[in-house]
Amino acid sequence: MNNAAALPARTEVAIVGAGPTGLALAVTLASAGIDFVIVDRLPEGANTSRAAVVHARTLEVLDELGAAQELIGRGIQVARFTVRDGSRKLLTVPFDRLPTPYPYTLMAPQYETESVLLDRLRTLGGEVHRPYEVGAVVQGDEGVTLTMSSGETLHADYAVGADGMHSAVREASGIGFTGSAYAESFVLADVVMDWAAGRSEVSLTFGAAGLTVVAPLPGGHYRIVATVDEAPAEPTLAFVQQVLDERTPGQARVTGLVWASRFRVHHRVADHYRTGRLFLAGDAAHVHSPAGGQGMNTGIQDGYALGRAFVTGNLESYEAQRRPVAERVVAFTDRMTRIATTRSVTARTARNIALPLLGHLGLRSKLATELAELNYR
Repeated sequence: MNNAAALPARTEVAIVGAGPTGLALAVTLASAGIDFVIVDRLPEGANTSRAAVVHARTLEVLDELGAAQELIGRGIQVARFTVRDGSRKLLTVPFDRLPTPYPYTLMAPQYETESVLLDRLRTLGGEVHRPYEVGAVVQGDEGVTLTMSSGETLHADYAVGADGMHSAVREASGIGFTGSAYAESFVLADVVMDWAAGRSEVSLTFGAAGLTVVAPLPGGHYRIVATVDEAPAEPTLAFVQQVLDERTPGQARVTGLVWASRFRVHHRVADHYRTGRLFLAGDAAHVHSPAGGQGMNTGIQDGYALGRAFVTGNLESYEAQRRPVAERVVAFTDRMTRIATTRSVTARTARNIALPLLGHLGLRSKLATELAELNYR
């Protein structure tokens, strides 16, 4: 079966979207022998890196799916996050004492995560049907009919929207997507640079101008995420250097720009994860600040949990299990983002006094556990 294979007329579970969430669901179903069809509107998987952090709980899930070791081989293991205000270190969050077989954060570009999951799916006999864009979704008593914009129809017992923030399945479901957008825009860039902090940590730098995250990636690259009042549509090397000069003076010299983009960030959670025969997962169900690198992780765990719910037949368990997790992640990353980006001198002073103190009170291991999502087993 290849990408251009004819779309089957019917299936048990239709999965819309072949990002990490949809692929995790497909692999879970394929492993259990449940019939599914997964479609994606893109002619091939995106090769930009977008999400880059794979946390410990996600590695545990990928291990269940037979995909962890391959991904670990393609990534960089990072043992700590370091929080700074300018050049002053406020807090170190260590991952190396976490109660997990994966006591670290794995830095790997999203396309590697997708590639590993797709290889695993193919090993199990599955394939992604591309490019198929879903134009209409209609559910009835007997099932769901998905009509592609190219005219083909797919009949399924159930349909899952793993098709991102602007989900066609969520639109069809009528489920609300409550929340709002952040005022700032975010710049995302993968660069080659000399970086004083080196490649052994993820660095979160607070400052009056905004939050800046720098993390090592394979191939000698670094990932930069920065909040900017108004980012240019296509950030240049000079723009990225300017941001780093303002926020981490003398720490960074950018010598190459691999890829860059700007995006707006929302914090939203779907009012429900299911209506009748339609389900939501990943960014179709929740979006939030990239501050802790948890978006893709929460999505992969959604896909696995929903797959297990189909395997056990306990479909009611999915929303009850996963929606509270999304609410917690959205609240946590929102709090982190607001603390990091506050313009108030009083609030920044209080934050900079409090964080080093809290570091001595066991907060560091709590933060590490929260970021690693080990509380959500």
